[in-house]
Amino acid sequence: MKAIGYQHCLPVEDPQSLIDFELPMPVAVGRDLLVRVMAVSVNPVDTKVRRSAAPPPGETRVLGFDAAGIVEAVGPGVTLFKPGDEVWYAGSRARSGTNAQYHLVDERIVGAKPRTLDFAQAAAMPLTTITAWEALFDRLQLRIGKPADQGTLLITGAAGGVGSIAVQLARVLTATRIVATASRPESRAHLEGLGADLVIDHSQPLSKELQKAGIRWVEHIFSVTHTHLHFPELARSVAPQGRICVIDDPEMIDVRLLKARCASLHWEAMFTRSGFETADMAAQGQLLTETARLVDAGLVRCTHAATLGPIDAAHLRQAHAAIESNRTIGKIVLAGW
Repeated sequence: MKAIGYQHCLPVEDPQSLIDFELPMPVAVGRDLLVRVMAVSVNPVDTKVRRSAAPPPGETRVLGFDAAGIVEAVGPGVTLFKPGDEVWYAGSRARSGTNAQYHLVDERIVGAKPRTLDFAQAAAMPLTTITAWEALFDRLQLRIGKPADQGTLLITGAAGGVGSIAVQLARVLTATRIVATASRPESRAHLEGLGADLVIDHSQPLSKELQKAGIRWVEHIFSVTHTHLHFPELARSVAPQGRICVIDDPEMIDVRLLKARCASLHWEAMFTRSGFETADMAAQGQLLTETARLVDAGLVRCTHAATLGPIDAAHLRQAHAAIESNRTIGKIVLAGW
């Protein structure tokens, strides 16, 4: 089968940074699904791994996490899916990636694909959806069902893939006031269209921007990017006994700034459940299926921005370059072979 991978950590401009090659067909065992991959999207984690994690000498590593496809075969322990089912998922860092014609994935981290989305649109969403959902409801402990006493949620760098889903999930599933940050006019417009109650400029001190809007502090903070640059302002903005969730890889931050307010810091890493095969691993498949229901009901908007072309090394290099530019809004997808 066709696959795309890399052998050395190289700049994306180098034709050898991602190459086309052939792999044998994998076989489903245990709770594995063998999925015929119809579309994939590219995330910042793909580019980070390609640039920093060299495969062993002589090996070619297949990247890719987000995928949408059709179940081709199932392992003997599978109970949730059958051949022919259309699925979407974000894979695992512990296994070979989705940039291949056929891919093995544990059924517990797989959801039923939204009926109203095509494969390209569906492939744009799983990783960001899982990250946003876990950050909001597992780490920040927002309560689903619209209780009215949850205060304010601040999402920094919210115009990217994760932030765009987080804004929508918070709007649809909770009654919290949503404050998003952005610095460009197009990003502000994007977030307002997704349902943010207020958009402030993260190029300015966040605590002062909040105060100008009449907000003393916020109970929940979701720091999506550049946490080390914003952390002193986040510490000034978090409510007493509030929560901050971080998903990036910040430089050194001084958590002592949170002590006076008895605020807590939480990490979100959506590969933890699959990587450690935690007892609640199936929660990821369940939240994807629930999000598919919200999408099909017209309550959550797809974050697909562009389909560059078929799944091959040339188009994948182009997608990696776009991600590395840090100028994208929405998700970049490759579809077909």
